[in-house]
Amino acid sequence: MKRSGTADLPLHYGKVPPWLYERMSILGLSIVEVILMDYGKDEVLRRLADPFWFQSFGAVMGMDWHSSGITTSVMGALKRSINPNSQSLGLYICGGKGKFSRETPSELIQIADKTGLDGTALVRASKLSAKVDNTAIQDGYQLYLHNFVLSDNGNWSVIQQGMHESDGTARRYHWHSENITSFVEEPHTGIKGISRGRILNLTDAEASENRKGILDISHTDSMEVMKDFSKLILPAHHDVRASDVDLKRLGALLYVTREQQPQNFEDLLMLEGVGPRTMQSLALVSEVIHGAPSRFKDPARFSFAHGGKDGHPFPVPTKTYDESISILRKGIEKSKLGNSDKLNTLNKLHQVITTAEKDFTPDFDIQEVIEEERQNSWRFGGKTVFGDAQKPGPPKPIQLTLF
Repeated sequence: MKRSGTADLPLHYGKVPPWLYERMSILGLSIVEVILMDYGKDEVLRRLADPFWFQSFGAVMGMDWHSSGITTSVMGALKRSINPNSQSLGLYICGGKGKFSRETPSELIQIADKTGLDGTALVRASKLSAKVDNTAIQDGYQLYLHNFVLSDNGNWSVIQQGMHESDGTARRYHWHSENITSFVEEPHTGIKGISRGRILNLTDAEASENRKGILDISHTDSMEVMKDFSKLILPAHHDVRASDVDLKRLGALLYVTREQQPQNFEDLLMLEGVGPRTMQSLALVSEVIHGAPSRFKDPARFSFAHGGKDGHPFPVPTKTYDESISILRKGIEKSKLGNSDKLNTLNKLHQVITTAEKDFTPDFDIQEVIEEERQNSWRFGGKTVFGDAQKPGPPKPIQLTLF
């Protein structure tokens, strides 16, 4: 079995404010519903098992683009919104942070009773994935979060996170049942984390004889250990810098949504309130839904949809956020009635932007874009955990003096 990936993130503390958590729950559910409609349940599991997509997913929902809090808040929001609709969606989310992680086995047994799945096998998969990351990979991270995402066809993904004992970082581990051959030989699909030098890894394929003989393989180089799965390593700085994003992709998106505004999106543009700013957000939401896996290597870019709760790169524009949700929800409801034009338009928007990227040469200052967003934040209902965005005051006059 292979892990799908891992991610290393700076630790962030504090709770997600209710005004954001509610919106995250609705937007997260909406994105999952569109993926289900267009690509199916297995694709949802596959996306969740990709550390790069997961981080981008959290960023587009207004969480801090690089923090460990994305894991807890995204999975909590999804569990809150998906589980009441599990029967129709065919997806279930178990576990959580702390004491909720220990409820995973009982939750899985309850789901198995309803669906006819093998509850014993599912509980074993949950416990073994946690055991491997807590014990077999001795990298200094102790698990404190475990989520098991299950489809009614028996496939699953695991998203779990550990805290480092001393250096203030977290490491997120991703698993996907599609990649399973063995729980003890290179099981991960990915890890999000920083290389810590030499670690004890009892899951490396080359360690099979060592496992049998219970020999010490502590000299295995960590880069060799992690070579076969996705690794996302994010910096410690909070602000978004040019080095954190693909400027060609961001620039093409800003050009299409702010300046070009393609006329073949009349049905979007004619909706009340859908101007360039909402188009910018919808374009990034559409990319999370329809983008190829290679497009998620720069999660910070997706924070230009709805900002971040700590104000990086700018406050969360709640009015724009609500417009994004409204358009998605209307598209989903119409699609259920057989009219998928609105959702198809979002896909077309993504395709237009990817086409524009081919001939686009970035020639802009990302800090100027961020400053413009901050200056206009009050217009769009900007909020952070510190309060509401305020209208900028008039520039202070220059005081001249002869002395």
